[in-house]
Amino acid sequence: MEQREKFTGKIHSLESFGTVDGPGIRLVVFFQGCPMRCQYCHNPDTWEINAGMQMSVDEILEQYEKNKVFYQNGGITATGGEPLLQLKFLTELFFEARKRGIHTCLDTSGIVYRKNRQAEFEKLFSSLNLVLLDFKHSDPQGHLKLTGQKQEPVLEFARALEKVGIPMIVRHVMVPGMTDGKEQLEKLGDLLATYRNLAGLEILPYHTMGVKKYETLGIPYSLNGVEAVDKDLAIKAREIVLQRLKMK
Repeated sequence: MEQREKFTGKIHSLESFGTVDGPGIRLVVFFQGCPMRCQYCHNPDTWEINAGMQMSVDEILEQYEKNKVFYQNGGITATGGEPLLQLKFLTELFFEARKRGIHTCLDTSGIVYRKNRQAEFEKLFSSLNLVLLDFKHSDPQGHLKLTGQKQEPVLEFARALEKVGIPMIVRHVMVPGMTDGKEQLEKLGDLLATYRNLAGLEILPYHTMGVKKYETLGIPYSLNGVEAVDKDLAIKAREIVLQRLKMK
């Protein structure tokens, strides 16, 4: 019998009954560490790579088994932070989950994807059911300003998912004055129309629920004074994007 290498991962926290990060009720695993510095991030406590608690794959799956009866139509979602920073551990977690028939979902920005590591990513893809992909901005320069990172790896990651047939649900945060313009939304629609594996679209309204965390951590909050977006505006924004998708 093949002996697989055992890994531990740096985990920020677990949510036992998640209902917004993939289908059904899910065990949501928040990975520690993120290279992005999104101006609207509401989890700045996950940024630091060398923090969090060490957990093994078995320990996480034990948490799943405790509430397995509630996860019949759900599964496990890895989010963060950025799970792809811990690619080997994430791959091991999803491999063992799929062996047990558990639906696996990855919530990611795709920012650490690199073509020269394709073989490593393909190992992950073989145990991956669904991706929630964060498209931060429809414009390369806007993406760099908003996140501190270039957009190209995100687009390449989405194309890699398309190539192997993994469905992706795109998430886009609507930030006043940054990502909410009609031209920006239409450009997002044109961009997404090029992907055959697009399985859904979520336009998420910007909120200020993370401001207190910044105060506690002593980190300046760059969007001070920017008001939260009404859900109705996010619904209208989604229609603008969908209209562009229908035109293609």
